[in-house]
Amino acid sequence: MPIISAHDLKKVFVERLLFDGVSFEIAEKDRVGLVGVNGCGKTTLFRILLGEEGYDSGELYRSKNAKIMSMTQTIADTGKTVYEATLEAFKELIKTEAELDAVAKELETAEGERLDTLIKRQHALREDYEFSGGLTYKSRTRSALMGLGFTEKELDKRLGDMSGGQRNKAQLAKVLLSGAQLLLLDEPTNHLDMDSIAWLEEFLKGYQGAFIVISHDRYFLDAVTRRTMEIKNTRFFMSEGNYTRHRELMADEQEMLRRRYVNTQKEIRRIEGIVEQQRRWGQEHNFVTAASKQKQADRLRATLVKPERDTDSIHFRFHADAVSGNEVVIAKGLAKRFDKSVFKNVDLLIKKGERVFLLGPNGCGKTTLLKILMGRLKPDGGAYSLGANVHAGYYEQNAASLSSNVTAIEEIRNTYPRMSDTQIRSALAAFLFRGDDVFKPLEKLSGGEVARVKLLKLMLTGSNLLLLDEPTNHLDIDSREALEAALEEYEGTMLIVTHDRYLVERLADRVLCMTENGIESYIGGYEDYLKAKQEREADEAKRKSVQRSAAGEDYRARRERQSAINRASGELRRAEDRVSQAEEEISRLEDKLASPQVATNYVEASELSRTIEEKKRQLDGLYSLWEQAQAALERLEKAEQEQTE
Repeated sequence: MPIISAHDLKKVFVERLLFDGVSFEIAEKDRVGLVGVNGCGKTTLFRILLGEEGYDSGELYRSKNAKIMSMTQTIADTGKTVYEATLEAFKELIKTEAELDAVAKELETAEGERLDTLIKRQHALREDYEFSGGLTYKSRTRSALMGLGFTEKELDKRLGDMSGGQRNKAQLAKVLLSGAQLLLLDEPTNHLDMDSIAWLEEFLKGYQGAFIVISHDRYFLDAVTRRTMEIKNTRFFMSEGNYTRHRELMADEQEMLRRRYVNTQKEIRRIEGIVEQQRRWGQEHNFVTAASKQKQADRLRATLVKPERDTDSIHFRFHADAVSGNEVVIAKGLAKRFDKSVFKNVDLLIKKGERVFLLGPNGCGKTTLLKILMGRLKPDGGAYSLGANVHAGYYEQNAASLSSNVTAIEEIRNTYPRMSDTQIRSALAAFLFRGDDVFKPLEKLSGGEVARVKLLKLMLTGSNLLLLDEPTNHLDIDSREALEAALEEYEGTMLIVTHDRYLVERLADRVLCMTENGIESYIGGYEDYLKAKQEREADEAKRKSVQRSAAGEDYRARRERQSAINRASGELRRAEDRVSQAEEEISRLEDKLASPQVATNYVEASELSRTIEEKKRQLDGLYSLWEQAQAALERLEKAEQEQTE
């Protein structure tokens, strides 16, 4: 029996049709992604499934015994700590614990029949407690909170003193730990860094219940979902497979519909041509034929299904008004601290045309670094500079660069006073602000609309260096893809802070990982970075394991010296082998040159002589390498002898 079954649901919001014809079933262990542009009704559908909002027509069935849990966008202030508030997911276990304590206390004085009753009750409670995870729920709570990015110290902080993002993470942990048969997760990756998203992916892959997840994170959707639902132009579509597979199937279906639509229209025109011809001939049997053919054309017209039009999306391109020097961003030893050190030893060299992505956990100083490079903050150590003829454009995470009390058109007009209103309205239209939308106060705009205004302002700068701080936040998938396309065509240089792994994989030439002690650099996209990072961490773990097993610093130093000697000995051995092989090859060629067959063939003899001379020059180089390897080994062996003495 399904947990939820919907048939032909329809929802109208203030005379605007949100969606119609929504039909699906959610069974146990279903993993479903729900996608669509901002404002299409995804969150409204969640509220309908929860019974928090009505619908205009259709049918909805919810299993009476199923526990359904959802995330909320905000959490009320509370005096409890993060850890205590999250433990509320286990209210029944906490009640059982309290009852077990009460029973144990009463057992101390109970006698006779009451004693027997209490012992039986205690046994039943313990069985239920252990079966429901009572022995591990506290450790699972701590593990979930740490996995989502909380530190040990933050677990004991009052939840009401935390930021909205931190409270949302605590709410997410509470929902994940609830053990519900169905989870409704609305943008669960918001406020999570990449490590936390990876933890969430693994958690959901092993989740024993079902879930529907709303997300614009395509990498995340591909990792955790097996079915995809989409609301597009008020219609509902569903396909088997993750997001990428869904897009492929939708594209194939739309192409098939397009061809069928075109061919059916051609057939209708052909038949109606026959109808017109029969009517011109004007005989009685011609009118009968015309009427029959017209019915055939009408039946075909009734079957016409117009291909789905693309949803409105932003369309634009970034353009660099000037060419910068080869070295665009240079930094040496940058450091910054507030109450404590944020980062130090940051060295950067970004060259013209590079697409560089800056990754790292929340709070490691990525935004701070961008602000330093823009001159908005001063470093506490080190130095930096932007190269010759570099004009930097900055995209901020928040809306601090916007004036909340003005309209969208006024914001652009104030920033670019030389643009005419016609030019401004045309630019705003490209970012989906049409008609009266341009007169909306910025403070009334949604997060996605604010992001589009910021992108438009950035586009108009003509910068040849883009410093972007989480540019895909608040953008739906269509807008993200439009931004990616614009960045892909951009001829300037980019330094981008993001948690959007899909964006990194598509665009990155190089990935920088920010740590407290500096920056680690990886060539390639996200997958390359992930592989290299895992290899580096494995090497580091192996090195630490060797260190732990070694008996003290002297032993480790001796092992390192011996390892260097072994490497040098191997280099010498390989050098000797190459010399020997080269000598043998020259000897073989000289024997061949001395043979009667070659001696009488001037052309072959000349060619062979040139080859021998080239081989001898190569041998001279090999002798030099051999001598260097011999000297290096002797130095290491002498140093080892001195250490031993």
